[in-house]
Amino acid sequence: MATSTRPRVVILGAGFGGLATARALAGKADVTVVDRHNYQTFLPLLYQVSTAGLAADHVAHPVRGILNKDGVKFRMGSPISVDHKNKSVKLDSSESLDFDHLVVALGSSTNDFGIPGVAEYGLGMKNVHEAISIRAEIMRRFEDLCRFEDDTRLSISVIGGGPTGVEMAGAIAELVRGPLRNDHKHASEHMDIYLIEAGPRILPMFTEKLSSRAQRDLEKMGVTVKLNTAVQEVKPRSILVKGADSIPSEVTIWAAGVKGEPAGAILNLPLDGTRIDVDPTLAVSHYPYVWAIGDISGAKGKDGRFLPQVAPVALQQGKFVAAQIIRLTTGKALQPFKYRDKGSMATIGRHKAVVQVGKFTMAGIPAWYAWLWLHLFYLLGGSNKIGTMADWTWNYLTFDRGNRHIMDSM
Repeated sequence: MATSTRPRVVILGAGFGGLATARALAGKADVTVVDRHNYQTFLPLLYQVSTAGLAADHVAHPVRGILNKDGVKFRMGSPISVDHKNKSVKLDSSESLDFDHLVVALGSSTNDFGIPGVAEYGLGMKNVHEAISIRAEIMRRFEDLCRFEDDTRLSISVIGGGPTGVEMAGAIAELVRGPLRNDHKHASEHMDIYLIEAGPRILPMFTEKLSSRAQRDLEKMGVTVKLNTAVQEVKPRSILVKGADSIPSEVTIWAAGVKGEPAGAILNLPLDGTRIDVDPTLAVSHYPYVWAIGDISGAKGKDGRFLPQVAPVALQQGKFVAAQIIRLTTGKALQPFKYRDKGSMATIGRHKAVVQVGKFTMAGIPAWYAWLWLHLFYLLGGSNKIGTMADWTWNYLTFDRGNRHIMDSM
């Protein structure tokens, strides 16, 4: 170790976990954060960019703006190798960073579960670029539909009945029923929205009562919910289903799951499935100076299953690993990580949401307001909070969405 009081810590990834670690170590260690982007993306609201509810820059915040005031260094780049003997990580910028502790917080990537056609024809939702691409694809197909005055239909499918899929399907339904209806009534009435779930119900992490409530809300908004529907293959204009008729789908959005970012092989670290294998202390197995947190971490709960790949896990693990590093620096014993589940929530649309905290459940308008304010609280940057509030207020009062731009690279 370089010094007993100021360990050198390199953090790979500027998501929820990486930034939580960096800020908790500020002033106590020499910290450098590495990320391939110079901004942090607020992933829980990314679907609203996809459906014209928010401007893209309202869910992104400059990393340096977050870290500079804490005295934390930042490097834009991606790791390409780790020298474990000399404790250094090499970046694609050709720079090498020496460390006493390496924190891997690289997040997750889309998991296609080996289903053919997902990578080619499915639209993922893991970054701002993909969100803008979804928005552009929906709007481009809508503009195409506006040319027809016959019974030509446009089908949009969301695969995956978890919170991301449910929120996406609900937001698309509101976009179609509101702004697009005002833009071109005939075209909007010829748009079909499907939510496809392989299991017996949507939102399986919620109670059956809340799942049923969410499904009813979606169906009232015009979404066709298909349960027990296992996708076999994604085609350019349809989805093949096991044991059932194919589903027409000109736009297919994949929200069926994520996997650990495929960086374990690059970093020469042990894997547990697609995640990095860690001890209960969150130190990587056999690598006591390397830590893995967030979506890429193979940490498990009391039930022996992987912890969910959600922001609260990453935030808690980030602060915890910072404390672990300080414990080592001061000669104290490490502690096992214990996740405190503070509940789950999902919004379906205006005045429609579900919240579950332990045995406490809530739905409807109170849940919707709780969802709004909690997401606003965790959103980084004053300008982002103000911009988001302005967009939400405009959407709420006018039933309009002003971000209906086709601005992808095409």
